[in-house]
Amino acid sequence: MDSTTAPLVLVDGSSYVYRAFHALPMLTTSSGLNSGAVRGVISMLRRLLLDYPDSPVAVVFDAKGKTFRDAIFAEYKAHRPPMPDELREQIEPIHEIVKAMGLPFICEPGVEADDVIGTLARQASEQGTHVVISTGDKDMAQLVNAHTTLVNTMTDTVMDEAGVEAKFGIPPSLIIDFLALMGDKVDNIPGVPGVGEKTALGLLQGLGSLDDIYANLEQVSQLSFRGAKTMGAKLAQEKDSAYLSYLLATIKTDVALEKGPKQLTNALPDQEALVDWFTRMEFRSWLDELLDAGEAPVPEAVQMDVDYDIVTEQAALDVWLETLAAAELFAFDTETTSLNYMEARIVGVSFAVEPGRAAYVPLAHDYLGAPPQLQREAVLAALKPLLEDETRAKVGQNLKYDASVLANHDITLRGIRFDTMLESYVLDSIATRHDMNSLALKYLGQKTIHFEDVAGKGVKQLTFNHVNVEEAGPYAAEDADITMRLHRTLWPKLEEQGRLAEVLTTLEVPLIPVLSRIERQGALISRELLVQQSGELGERLQQLQAQAHLLAGEEFNLSSPKQLGHILFEKLQLPAIKKTPKGAPSTAEQVLAELALDYPLPKVLLEHRSLSKLKSTYTDKLPQMVNPVTGRIHTSYHQAVTATGRLSSSDPNLQNIPIRTEEGRRIRQAFIAPAGYKILAADYSQIELRIMAHLSSDAGLLKAFNEGRDVHTATASEVFEVALDAVTTEQRRKAKAINFGLIYGMSAFGLAKQLHLGRHEAQQYIERYFERYPGVADYMDRTRALAKEQGYVETLFGRRLYLPEINARNKMRVQAAERTAINAPMQGTAADIIKRAMLAVDDWLQQGRVDARMIMQVHDELVFEVADDEVDPVREQVCRLMSEAAELAIPLLVEAGVGDNWDEAH
Repeated sequence: MDSTTAPLVLVDGSSYVYRAFHALPMLTTSSGLNSGAVRGVISMLRRLLLDYPDSPVAVVFDAKGKTFRDAIFAEYKAHRPPMPDELREQIEPIHEIVKAMGLPFICEPGVEADDVIGTLARQASEQGTHVVISTGDKDMAQLVNAHTTLVNTMTDTVMDEAGVEAKFGIPPSLIIDFLALMGDKVDNIPGVPGVGEKTALGLLQGLGSLDDIYANLEQVSQLSFRGAKTMGAKLAQEKDSAYLSYLLATIKTDVALEKGPKQLTNALPDQEALVDWFTRMEFRSWLDELLDAGEAPVPEAVQMDVDYDIVTEQAALDVWLETLAAAELFAFDTETTSLNYMEARIVGVSFAVEPGRAAYVPLAHDYLGAPPQLQREAVLAALKPLLEDETRAKVGQNLKYDASVLANHDITLRGIRFDTMLESYVLDSIATRHDMNSLALKYLGQKTIHFEDVAGKGVKQLTFNHVNVEEAGPYAAEDADITMRLHRTLWPKLEEQGRLAEVLTTLEVPLIPVLSRIERQGALISRELLVQQSGELGERLQQLQAQAHLLAGEEFNLSSPKQLGHILFEKLQLPAIKKTPKGAPSTAEQVLAELALDYPLPKVLLEHRSLSKLKSTYTDKLPQMVNPVTGRIHTSYHQAVTATGRLSSSDPNLQNIPIRTEEGRRIRQAFIAPAGYKILAADYSQIELRIMAHLSSDAGLLKAFNEGRDVHTATASEVFEVALDAVTTEQRRKAKAINFGLIYGMSAFGLAKQLHLGRHEAQQYIERYFERYPGVADYMDRTRALAKEQGYVETLFGRRLYLPEINARNKMRVQAAERTAINAPMQGTAADIIKRAMLAVDDWLQQGRVDARMIMQVHDELVFEVADDEVDPVREQVCRLMSEAAELAIPLLVEAGVGDNWDEAH
């Protein structure tokens, strides 16, 4: 389609804004900016530009302030709630990005966007120009004619004159009359009371327009719709309201505008402004697209000359070795054959000592025609003294991986001072991504060379040893350069924010070599036990499936939400507790758990899901994950994933193996000690409750812990007003739920649900708890207030958790942020304490006085392999070091067990 026949596209920007905000999920940037509506609006505009590549696309928004309709009818739109703050903050970015896209931007005071669109559509139609109006507003149907159609980008529908009649039952010429009769609750257009859609259609289809109806009121009683006999009198009584509504519903088509349809043209996009906005809003794919196209200028801050060496001769390497030895700090990175740290071999190394100056040393590129390279083992031998020197400071991005890979070449990386991934994480743990490419965009405004750019994608992706050296060099050298530049940007920010620099240098960075050692040590498992358990779980799953089919009265796929929904909510007519975003009854686990209290099938389904997950995740998979060289499984610990500072693990995930079920304990039985050794598991007892006692300084809690009482029994005694020795097992169970529930910010509703109580009874328990432990209530109030004031909470050791929604207008989101604010200092402090314990215990183990090694960290537990004859001294020292990891107002209690497997030791 050429520009002479291309239609004029008019976008109802205000309609877009509200539809995007309400229809799409809430999105925020890592710094807490709301971005969902921005993404939704710009996505729809980009779609229009693709659909109408030769068309001018003008975007029209409502202006602030009142319009002429308010002067006609003071109650116009009076019932509309104010714009949510979460949406209000997105209006400016939307407006500015539209302008930066080069699209005509119109915001006319005194009228609505509809009136501007109506005027431009009429003018274009009169000039014989076709018009496409992009909106979801049904009122716009009145503008449809031979030259004007409506498109809805959300539903992907187009409406011409025939389409309007098919949808509404009347032609476009009667849409205003339709709205006048019905009124509009959203805009508070009164209409005629008692006239709904069917009545309005009956009147219009039977008699014609509003004027025709009022000219023939005596004929209304003869029409066939329900209530026709009395409708004539009602219409006569409400004539003024009907005509007022007609006036309010009529889109003006005679607004005085500066530009007519022919003056609306798309300008060239402002690429620099788009880069700035897409970076700020963290629209990475759009930013990549801009930068990949080579049309966007790099921001001034990163416009620098770079000098990258590809080192293939000994003389050049010698110069770099001298440079590194003289540097106060150098960035270091490895390029390898694999992401699996146990298997990876070094292909090349890169380093940088200042921004813009970096080098790559290719060592093992082995594709056909690869250029001559320095010999790998010789170069690594030359680097080894530098890399192992504690006094030579290094910075890297995820250096734990590089440390593990270097260990494969018999090099122990020391002198790790900084890690940019961890600097980013400590600075803002709720940021979604801490990878180098994302950090470079966020903090430097620069798009880096991605691995896929040099190695390809998908099944054809090359391993790095097959990447052309000429392409590998700039990529690898840039990694070291960007790492140095990120450090110089992030470190000053950390120093400015409370004790965050201390969190990085005393906790996170020292933990890197500790975690690398634990990962490389690995854990020994019994394949035989796991294979046997897999078979037994398979048999049990078949039994549960048969039982489910029997309860349902037919066979169905237990893994299909659609089939499951049909059985539960259509056939068995169980109550639909929650719905999916598409409106179907939810079959999520929490829904099944609630239904399982009253119905047998959901209970069977829950057990089936649980066992199926155990089988696929652990009993089937673990035997396949045994490293053929070490005979062990090697997990990966992640420091920069959870918001609160806790470690997570993957491949396999050791944190999620159940401990309270028989099946979970049997999996732990498969984690075994080698011959001549025992498994020692040391666990903090009720650490978060102890931290709560410390943070709240509550006299009752402090007394219970200092006197060595069972805190749940003590709480039961207080809440249920019975003597300590009279507390029943059931009362202790309820007290335990209260203790742990409250530190997670649980409400009376949540407690009632967990304990299967009435809400009033649960509320009484909570009130009595706070009466007995007033310090806890005071701590929670203080924490909420402080979080609202400063936007974050801190652990005992200064780690921060930001709470971008603590002052949101949406009450549910505020309450969720408040619950996080109460719990995060406890969970985060517990995470800090276990990390301090790991550092202390590892330091002792590295002295080599005992035959023992740390093999796992799971939540508040450390697991060791210990020689049979050294179990007692190791247990004593581990418990002492763990209990001394923090000084609280009450003792940290550590419980340690020993056994031939992990379950026995727990």
